[in-house]
Amino acid sequence: MRNFQQNLEKLEAADTQVLGISIDSPFANYAFGQQNGIQFPLLGDPSGTATRAYGLLKPIDIHGVKMDTARRATFLIDKDGKITETQVDKDAVDPTKIVAICERKKKAS
Repeated sequence: MRNFQQNLEKLEAADTQVLGISIDSPFANYAFGQQNGIQFPLLGDPSGTATRAYGLLKPIDIHGVKMDTARRATFLIDKDGKITETQVDKDAVDPTKIVAICERKKKAS
């Protein structure tokens, strides 16, 4: 959890707005945020519309029950709304690379 907070502080220092989005319900997102001390907005996408639009909806089958889940992803979106960096699945678990990119962009501006 300490690394998470350190990375979040670095992102905020690099003039970056962090948002979370999940296909879980708003209630589940709220509980997750409370349990993990998350201070940034957690947005809900229970219908999977945004998740599907970004190609991140992943169908799974658990004991014959088919359902959708979301792949983990990190997008760096510039101030003009253009996606400049994408990390998906295991690459999105460790935010170190995206933090370094944000810090470089901040120094370059």
